[in-house]
Amino acid sequence: MKLTQEQFDATFAAPMRRLPQDAEPPFNFWPYFDAIPQDDFSGHQFPGEVTYVYEHPSGKFLHVLVNSEDPNVFLAIVLDMANRCVLGHRLLEFSSEYGLNKAD
Repeated sequence: MKLTQEQFDATFAAPMRRLPQDAEPPFNFWPYFDAIPQDDFSGHQFPGEVTYVYEHPSGKFLHVLVNSEDPNVFLAIVLDMANRCVLGHRLLEFSSEYGLNKAD
């Protein structure tokens, strides 16, 4: 499910804790990723690599940021840890959200 900004924000709380890059995912979320409609990618390409994973302070959610070809664009897949399922996804375009340019 494509999350609205409000739905995504409800899964975020400070301080989110970055997990080590070699941390194993709690379950296989790639079938969910593979089923996301191409329109949700807004023209970006996602090679299926993950550099950043952040854990909600309560441990309730994980934000898995799938890398795109643009270093400032990620697809956040939100994992619901209690139910061991994918809650949804949201495209994060830091270039437009935070005024970054592609060279940053």
